[in-house]
Amino acid sequence: MIKNYLQIAWRNLMKNKVFSFINILGLTIGITVCAMIFLFIANQFSFDKFHSQGDRIYRLMRGFDNSKDRAPYLSAPYAPALLTDYPDEIKKAVRVMPANGLFAFDSITFNEKKLFIADADFFELFSFPLLKGNPTTVLKNPTSVVLTEKTARKYFGNDNPIGKILQLDKSKQLTVTGIAKDLPVNSHLDFDLVIPLSNYINTEPFKAWENNNLFTYILLNENKNAQKLENQLPSFMDRHMKAVSTNMGIHFDLALTPLKDVYLESHSAFDSAKHGDKKVIYIFLSIAILILVIACINFMNLSTIRAVDRSKEVGLRKVLGAQRIQLMGQFIGESILLTAISCLLAICLLQLLMPIYNQLLGYTLTVPWNWWTIYIFLLALIVIVGLLAGSYPALYLSTFSPTQALKGKLRIGKGGTVFRHTLVVVQFSISILLIIGTMIITKQMKYVKEMGLGYDDQQTVVIPIDNEELYNNLRTFKNELSASRDIASVSFMSGEPGGFFDSHTFEVERKIGEKWKSRTEFTDFDYVSTLKLKIIAGRNFSAQYPTDSASAVLVNRTAASMLGYTPEQAVGKWIKNTIRDQSPRTIIGVVDDFNFLSLKENMDALVISPSDDLRVALLRLNTKDFPAALNTIKKAFAKSAPLYPFEYSFLDQKFDTLYKTDLRQQRILSLFAGLAIFIACLGLYGLASFTATKRNKEIGIRKVLGASVSGVTALLSKDFLKPVLIALLIAAPTAWLIMNKWLEDFAYRITIPWWLFLLAGAVTIAIALMTVGWQAIRIAIANPVNSLRDE
Repeated sequence: MIKNYLQIAWRNLMKNKVFSFINILGLTIGITVCAMIFLFIANQFSFDKFHSQGDRIYRLMRGFDNSKDRAPYLSAPYAPALLTDYPDEIKKAVRVMPANGLFAFDSITFNEKKLFIADADFFELFSFPLLKGNPTTVLKNPTSVVLTEKTARKYFGNDNPIGKILQLDKSKQLTVTGIAKDLPVNSHLDFDLVIPLSNYINTEPFKAWENNNLFTYILLNENKNAQKLENQLPSFMDRHMKAVSTNMGIHFDLALTPLKDVYLESHSAFDSAKHGDKKVIYIFLSIAILILVIACINFMNLSTIRAVDRSKEVGLRKVLGAQRIQLMGQFIGESILLTAISCLLAICLLQLLMPIYNQLLGYTLTVPWNWWTIYIFLLALIVIVGLLAGSYPALYLSTFSPTQALKGKLRIGKGGTVFRHTLVVVQFSISILLIIGTMIITKQMKYVKEMGLGYDDQQTVVIPIDNEELYNNLRTFKNELSASRDIASVSFMSGEPGGFFDSHTFEVERKIGEKWKSRTEFTDFDYVSTLKLKIIAGRNFSAQYPTDSASAVLVNRTAASMLGYTPEQAVGKWIKNTIRDQSPRTIIGVVDDFNFLSLKENMDALVISPSDDLRVALLRLNTKDFPAALNTIKKAFAKSAPLYPFEYSFLDQKFDTLYKTDLRQQRILSLFAGLAIFIACLGLYGLASFTATKRNKEIGIRKVLGASVSGVTALLSKDFLKPVLIALLIAAPTAWLIMNKWLEDFAYRITIPWWLFLLAGAVTIAIALMTVGWQAIRIAIANPVNSLRDE
């Protein structure tokens, strides 16, 4: 029975190879896009959701400003204090500090950026499987280290690493006690090595409540309520943080985030954990559905216009006793068969396109053929798409009157034409929507990139100060570079533009007793000259004033305004950092506002202070010979930190880092918009081919009566331009609403110009004309004798 159905379905598909090819090509592309997006979304669903104890594990979040996201960093004393204060509620409290360190084995040396310093029960709390080692003891010894598989291969090749010695930062000998399986890409905890926190827990920085530099996770006892515990945390903060809060003028609070929600939570710029993005998931999912809808519409359209050709078949089958349900089953079976063929082709296409897709995404995805859910997904896709694409043709064809069908009097009426054009309108509305979205994203990213930043980011090298050796030899490093003609200036700072700018609390002259919050930058005297900032009032830091190091600050224009001063009035006023300063500092100058934050954030107040909290070096080059300049910097670096690898970037590359998600959306949306318009045009080509064939004799008569080729071409084309124009009218306001919502993420954004919608419409109409026009011209130039000879 099934075999007969398949044979009939195959014969019917082969009767009209052009329509079948168009349907298969459209569905193949649609299913391929869906499969790509399925892999992406599956990767976005946090690995942490599947943790064996995930419903009882929470990450603590620290709040300090209701207008900003909570920060995930706490100080070391929180964990033991929580265990002491709430022994009935909390079973474990584990601290994890992201860090970096220089690891060496014989002559093999790497500056590891994914180092975790964690409590001994790290592998007991989290379900990262150990290939070697015992989770309960692997971090008990302070001199132990656990490596991931790939890290172990990097140092030891195929040798057994257990018991081998790695050297950390030239001084500490660590024994490999465990090997963890390589981490899944969708875990928010991303490490290559883990060492015990017990090495550092007794040092002064780990005893201070205000030194927030690590994550804290708690495991609740069974049947304990997280909300009830969270309600008790204000009293915990009063007991332990009241003095610090009063001194800083900041009210701190604590909240609990379930482990399963951390990966996709709304994360702040201060969170160095790995995160997915809900908004990107929604965008990709919407695109997948829209493109699949376009492909299904093609199938429905082309199937219904073939109704007349199949009317006698339906009539004959009804006369022979076929029931309507049997006919519907046949047509839906044909649809599912065609979808299955498309699915097989899509799998092949997916394998071919994965390298390009990974390049667009910026990271590697693979097709997990050993993952049973992918087969469930593909099977569901075949059934759902087959039913969706085949349902209307099945209902439509199975209602034919056998008498009219067998007499050849069956015609597709006006209702069928309206329905087909409605489907075309839907197709092109989706296509135009994607085109407009792509154009607006492209225009916004161009605007952001070309916007005046207020500082000079050209020919500036960024070097992280991420090791103690370089930090202790910064003066030597600077002296070496200052002696070179290739280096114009050198400045050390706590964060480069687009980097880290912490918020601190200040006492201010005008509002004694009140606290004022501002972003901070800690730097040296060469900060302004290196970034080429503009002093609009007062003066810059100067070696001629030795007291500047301890008693002077610069502020930006926004800070002066928020303090209630003009730039000139701000000069001479004092402010005091409640966290770092023992005495007030005088504002000696005001710099013009520059975009030190992402352009997704509004301009904020900034206080620039000379300090030793230095995390990055900026080097402005004085030459176009970059290789020579980099060689000079490398030699100076080697003298100051000989054991560490030389790592650098350019400041003007910061744009791609800050907006990589948006740039990725732009690239992928451009690709998918192109595919959508291509699939829609496939359907339009099929409709044009059908129309041209059905109107063949009419065209012949018109030509005999004197119609020109251009007149005939225009006649055939205009019917297909109407639905495209209607689609433009529908898509334009929809795109405006959606893209205005997207632009809300940017503090500095474009105003969507009206001509952009016209341009998108013109592009779509041009593509539609090229698609339909070829068929129209082919019929228009044909010899009318050929179409009229049988009349």
